Amino acid sequence: VVAGNERVLRARFADARHFWDLDRKQTLHSRLVALDNITFHAKLGTQGERTQRLVRLAGLIAPMVGASKEDCERAALLSKTDLTTGMVGEFPELQGVMGGYYARHDGETQAVSTAISEQYMPRGPGDTVPTAPVSVVLGLADRFDMLTAFFAAGEKPSGSGDPFGLRRAALGIIRLIRENTLRLDLVKLFTLAAEALPEALQNAPDLGLLPQFIAERLRVQLRSEGARYDCLAAISVGNTDTDIVRLLARAQALQDMLETEDGKNLLAATRRAANILRIEDKKDGPHEKTPDASLYTQTEERDLASALDHVEPAVEKAFAEERFTDAMKEAATLRAPLDKFFEAVTVNAPEPELRLNRLHLLARLVRMMRLIADFTQIEG
Repeated sequence: VVAGNERVLRARFADARHFWDLDRKQTLHSRLVALDNITFHAKLGTQGERTQRLVRLAGLIAPMVGASKEDCERAALLSKTDLTTGMVGEFPELQGVMGGYYARHDGETQAVSTAISEQYMPRGPGDTVPTAPVSVVLGLADRFDMLTAFFAAGEKPSGSGDPFGLRRAALGIIRLIRENTLRLDLVKLFTLAAEALPEALQNAPDLGLLPQFIAERLRVQLRSEGARYDCLAAISVGNTDTDIVRLLARAQALQDMLETEDGKNLLAATRRAANILRIEDKKDGPHEKTPDASLYTQTEERDLASALDHVEPAVEKAFAEERFTDAMKEAATLRAPLDKFFEAVTVNAPEPELRLNRLHLLARLVRMMRLIADFTQIEG
C-alpha cells in the first residue's frame, strides 16, 4: 500500500514540477488576453471583463482602507491570470496560491504578490484573515463584485442551495471588515460595484436585497460565536446604517447594559409601557402628542418627564459621537423614575385628560428608547 501511494505521489509531484517550469515561461501579465476566452457567467461576461471590474473597484476601495491605489489595481489586474496556468488547471485548489508564487517570480511587488495569494482568504471559519492593506482591498473587491454580479443576474441563494458560494463570500466580507476594524459604507460599495455591471443588470431588483443579506450573515456569525444576535436585530430595526463596526459597537453596548440590573429592569418597564400603548392605541390612538406639563398631578409624572428632558438629548449627543456605552448608561438612569412612575401612577386614570396626557408621556418614553433599540426584538 505504501509503495503504491508513493508511486502516485511521485507522479503528482512530477506533474507539478512540469507545470511549474512550463508556467513560468509566461508572465502573468502576458496571460491577461487569455482571460477573455474564459466565461465567468453567461449573463456576466468573461473573466477578462470581470477583471476590469475588479481593477476599477479595487481602485475605489483603496483610499477607504489606506492602501496604495497603484498596488491594488495591479493586484486586481493579475488576480485571475493563474486560471490560465497548467498548474491551476491540474490542481484547482491552488488558485490564488500559485498566482502569488508566479507574481513573485515575475518581479511584482511584495504587496501585489501577497494580495494575489491571499485574495480568497478567509476560505472558511477557521482560516486566517488577511491584514495587509492591498490584500484586504483585493479580497473585498472580489467579494463585493461577486455578490453584486450574481444577485443582479438572479442567482441569489435560495434555501440551502448556494452554488456560487455567496453566503461564504458575505461572511468573508464581514470578517475582513470586523477583524481589520474597517469603517465602510456597504450600500455605497454595492452601488459602486453595480455601476460596472452590464447595463441591463445595473438596476436589477435583487440588488436591493444585498444589505439585508449581509445583515443576516452577520447575525448567523454572531449566533455561532454565542453572542447576543438579538441585540444586533434590536438596533437594526429602522436603521439604515451599514457600518458593521459601528453596528457591532452599538449592539455590544446594548448587551452590556441589558446584563446589568438597571438594564434588565429598564427593559421590563419599557416593554410594559409599549404594551400599554399598543392596547390603548387600538382604542383611541395614536398617542403621539407632546405631553402637557400643566396636567402632571403627581411627583412621579414630573420626575419621569424631567428625566426624559435630560436623558433624551444626552443619548442623541452620545450616539452622534459614537459613545455608545455612555448612551446606554444615560438610558439606564431612567430605570428609577420609570419604576416609581408605574408604582404610583395609574395610567388609565378616570379623568380623560389625565389618561391621555400620561399616554403621551409613555409614548415619549417609547420614542426615546427606540433611538437606542427596538426592545421587542430582545429575547427573554
